[in-house]
Amino acid sequence: MASVQAVREQLQRVIAGQEEVIDQILVAVLVGGHVLLEGVPGLGKTLMVRALARALRVEFRRIQFTPDLMPADVIGTSVFDPREVTFRIRRGPIFTNLLLADEINRTPPRTQAALLEAMEEGQVTIDGESLPLPEPFLVFATQNPIEHEGTYPLPEAQQDRFLLKVLVPYPDEAAERQILQRHLEGFRARDLAAAGVEPVAGPEDLMAWREAVRQVTVAPALVDYVHTIVRATRQW
Repeated sequence: MASVQAVREQLQRVIAGQEEVIDQILVAVLVGGHVLLEGVPGLGKTLMVRALARALRVEFRRIQFTPDLMPADVIGTSVFDPREVTFRIRRGPIFTNLLLADEINRTPPRTQAALLEAMEEGQVTIDGESLPLPEPFLVFATQNPIEHEGTYPLPEAQQDRFLLKVLVPYPDEAAERQILQRHLEGFRARDLAAAGVEPVAGPEDLMAWREAVRQVTVAPALVDYVHTIVRATRQW
């Protein structure tokens, strides 16, 4: 079985530094949680998710969220087939293993809400019919924290669907120099294969990792500690 460390090494072939960000992403992958990446443009958020999908050998789709994006553009819709004289389901890009919702806060709340059922229950409903999503299913969303004109802040219900909100900082000085050197050597973000990113795992490995995580023993004292902290936040 491929190791998580092998996946980390593949990400580091295209992402300089950002070790803490990579760690948080891998934690979410291992426990089946969705991730909201927040950072200014140009920090490699999209590149990181694309590289992760390639390393895990899972189906990947990206949706550029815009003000005119409709819910049907995300989950799909039913269309009339004149040859069969009936309606058939046309599945949207959400039917994938790893979905990148790029600049999620640039689309209206109605379209943002199209992700709620999928992220919570692993299914979508089209014209009253519930359709299961592939396993595994992960949503990675990005947003820009400094530009608010023409954006729609995520409501709390939507934010609650994400296990982690990962803040992507500027790289440190050494990492920036490494990025410059890579580009001087011909690095192109569009060509992950040329950058050396190879599939080192598959969906079956990912599901096995998650099962291993569920077998980890958690001491009762630790459960009590976490529970106490959570209850305290409600009364702050």
